[in-house]
Amino acid sequence: TLCRVMEKHNVKKIIFSSMLAALTCVATMVIKIPSPLNGYINLGDCIVLLSGWLLSPLYGFLSAGLGSALADLFSGYVTYAPATFLIKGLMALIAFGGFQFIHKRFGNLTARIISGAAAEVFMIAGYWLFEGFLYGFGASAVNIPANGVQGIAGLVIGMSLTRIFEKQKII
Repeated sequence: TLCRVMEKHNVKKIIFSSMLAALTCVATMVIKIPSPLNGYINLGDCIVLLSGWLLSPLYGFLSAGLGSALADLFSGYVTYAPATFLIKGLMALIAFGGFQFIHKRFGNLTARIISGAAAEVFMIAGYWLFEGFLYGFGASAVNIPANGVQGIAGLVIGMSLTRIFEKQKII
């Protein structure tokens, strides 16, 4: 019976992670505002952060990375998919680790703000580096403000969704 309980728990984690990956993909694809260097601004970051805050490091990484990379593939941004997988997966890890480190000292709200902001700064730097190798670092700087706007929206909406999930006892 212990094996059945463990299997049930793992199945629930896999299903929840898969749902967040699908939601990340959909949130990324629903609203796409083109940015200057063939990328786009989207709402996927809110679910990426949610994956980091709600899941274990491995499940959060995979959920955020796969969902975001699939959105790139389905949207025709194939060149971006490998970088997106890594950047968004690491964003979830940063959100997870930062939250775990900070929340005991300063509370959940402060921990989410700091860990989410750190993850978003990483996203901005990650795409600046990736696009720098593709288009040149001067040209890639053009997308920094757009990625910053995406990061702020992702942080605010992600925190709001987390609050809703907590109130509804989803987490």
